[in-house]
Amino acid sequence: MREFSLPAMYEVPADGNLTDIVRRNAAQHPDVAVIARKVGGAWQDVTATAFLAEVRAAAKGLVAAGVQPGDRIGLMSRTRYEWTLLDFAIWSAGAVTVPVYETSSPEQVQWILGDSGATAVLTELDSHTAAVESVRDRLPALKHLWQIEGGGVEELGRLGQDVSDETVEERSSLAKADDPATIVYTSGTTGRPKGCVLTHRNFFAECGNIVERLRPLFRTGECSVLLFLPLAHVFGRLVQIAPMIAPIKLGCLPDIKDLTTELAEFRPTLILGVPRVFEKVYNSARAKAQADGKGKIFDRAADTAIAYSRALDTASGPSVGLRIKHKVFDRLVYGKLRAVLGGRGEYAISGGAPLGERLGHFFRGIGFSVLEGYGLTETCAATAFNPWDRQKIGTVGQPLPGSVVRIADDGEVLLHGEHIFKEYWNNPGATEEALRDGWFHSGDIGTLDEDGYLRITGRKKEILVTAGGKNVAPAVIEDRIRAHALVAECMVVGDGRPFVGALVTIDEEFLGRWAAEHGKPAGATAASLIDDADLLAAIQSAIDDGNAAVSKAESVRKFRILPSQFSEESGHLTPSLKLKRNVVAKDFAHEIEAIYAK
Repeated sequence: MREFSLPAMYEVPADGNLTDIVRRNAAQHPDVAVIARKVGGAWQDVTATAFLAEVRAAAKGLVAAGVQPGDRIGLMSRTRYEWTLLDFAIWSAGAVTVPVYETSSPEQVQWILGDSGATAVLTELDSHTAAVESVRDRLPALKHLWQIEGGGVEELGRLGQDVSDETVEERSSLAKADDPATIVYTSGTTGRPKGCVLTHRNFFAECGNIVERLRPLFRTGECSVLLFLPLAHVFGRLVQIAPMIAPIKLGCLPDIKDLTTELAEFRPTLILGVPRVFEKVYNSARAKAQADGKGKIFDRAADTAIAYSRALDTASGPSVGLRIKHKVFDRLVYGKLRAVLGGRGEYAISGGAPLGERLGHFFRGIGFSVLEGYGLTETCAATAFNPWDRQKIGTVGQPLPGSVVRIADDGEVLLHGEHIFKEYWNNPGATEEALRDGWFHSGDIGTLDEDGYLRITGRKKEILVTAGGKNVAPAVIEDRIRAHALVAECMVVGDGRPFVGALVTIDEEFLGRWAAEHGKPAGATAASLIDDADLLAAIQSAIDDGNAAVSKAESVRKFRILPSQFSEESGHLTPSLKLKRNVVAKDFAHEIEAIYAK
């Protein structure tokens, strides 16, 4: 058994709650822009003073409507300014926020609002309101529904006109550090989502220690963050609250399709995203270079960036020749890539899934370090992350300051600290199973090195055991295969089978470009090219790259291309884009059998 801990760098206020942040910012940084919103197509700064006033106005409306301390309030919206505004308003009314993914089906909406006992819900669009209304007869506790795009925020402002500032101040101070701030429902990869009760202490410990450990990335008045992750996911909430604690400017982006444009306009100094975002940046840049006849230059530049980054970890550092090549490619390639990312930033934080060493070295090599971290809903997002000044690529970093990581005898990652969730809502059995002997049992398998850097090698429940008795952790090889531009998803199979196989879906965004370059018919789809020799060869190259990362017994021997991508709508992905392995295995049982057919 091995463990590692770091001392806390931030002291959680004993009697405080998250509403203290907006009041403190208004008092200490009244004219600093703490958040920005899009108005008439342009970004408009909102000062700490103005933001507090808007939060109070919305909170007054909630109080006037009869929202009581401790009430659960649903919030179903894309990532936008009003989400953050209403989150703090709900807390200022003494209530608890229950986020709902804006892509949720009516059945999922009914489960989350019903299980949490929500008394009110705030939606964004007509489609969200319709989803709630379709199940409202099954939600007896639900009394109020306001729609952001239907003037809901303004309505709350009118409702609360007669509520005094003193009343809101009293409500704002009711919750203490160990009281619930939010109930975040897990993705539900293996069943109904469980409601993780996260307290004000959890968020203070999480975000406060991250800001202090990464302080150069959170300089007040200088730094900014563009949030494009869903705020129904706990990682999105971290990205919302940490900038407020710093404080630095936060911008909210509803549609990730606009990311490239908004990065250029907002020009953040820090980006927090998931690996797929950084994979897309790399693959898009490479594809564009190939289309412009500069593919070989890009590939040499990428190889140089990776070699340069790897050399940074050696005692001697990059050689003179490598530094010269790096400087040349910085003018030709790297500077343009940094411009795509906004042009001002040097760092990003990545979580939600493994990034991959090659991609990590590539980005550090172009002068834009992606600091990989690791966490779960139950750990209030990051429980480990790479420090800005001691990055170790290929790991998910050291423990959050003030917390402990332990590796159990069976390899399971056990966690302890003030950021660990309080309980699963209405589910004492699951709570007891997850929180044992003072430790949260993550269900992940990992290792710790001598410096306390954590590596995650897989999920206990996802370990495959082949017919030959070989244990296979799918994550390592799946992540390598998925790094190929043509691969959208990869799921390794082989439990009880003679060898490891894989199901692969094709990234529709890159398929059209690839098809044109390889003389395939216009409008060709994955379904029409399943047996195409060129496509099979391209995917085989991705498989070969994945196999290079594992032993022969763990390598993929055969694969099948599926006719369409996995999606949340198809039921194969969770709202946070995690694979529902049991559903995929059931729906594609025929394709799995074909892998092992003689």
